[in-house]
Amino acid sequence: MGRTSDARDKILAAAQELIEQRGYSALGVAEICKAAGVPKGSFYYFFESKESLALAVIDEHWTGQKKAWAAVLGADAEPLARLRRLFEETEAAQRAGQQTCGTVSGCLFGNLTLEMSNQTEAVRNRLQEIFEEQVAMVAGVVAEARERGEVTVADTAQAARAVVAQLEGQVLFAKLYNAPERLGLLWANCRALLGADEPREALAGA
Repeated sequence: MGRTSDARDKILAAAQELIEQRGYSALGVAEICKAAGVPKGSFYYFFESKESLALAVIDEHWTGQKKAWAAVLGADAEPLARLRRLFEETEAAQRAGQQTCGTVSGCLFGNLTLEMSNQTEAVRNRLQEIFEEQVAMVAGVVAEARERGEVTVADTAQAARAVVAQLEGQVLFAKLYNAPERLGLLWANCRALLGADEPREALAGA
């Protein structure tokens, strides 16, 4: 009957791909199930509604992204070098997506924020929680950089919020113009926001 963990995974994968390509509102349950190759009954076995599926897709995507961010931001490198690496990997991911489907997909969370935050409180709240987690992760790195005298910000939390906003905004522009190279501006803009010089590691490798 398709009522297996494999069916659930297929539904989640198909839903994420379709949401990235076309957005959430235009999708129907039947289309998602067809793309997943599972019967429609399987959908309602695992998910109460399309909204609950959207929440599951968000959580699944954040689980993977949070792990990737933690690996980069927690690496054994100077703080600013870690931030720069985060931006570089973001650009690389958007370039890879463009090569695969022909267009820059952007950020799933940003896309859903624009589309759904005024439609469903549950999705709005979950996206807020995720962005707060992102800010907290970046804030830890900014605090390290400030302790080393590498940035001049007074409030590391607010500085981190500005960095995440800059990241999200440049990804949005990359999607709008279908131009992942626009993400190359991230590092210079981030340094300006933080009042930072080039990390010593980067200067040594120049």
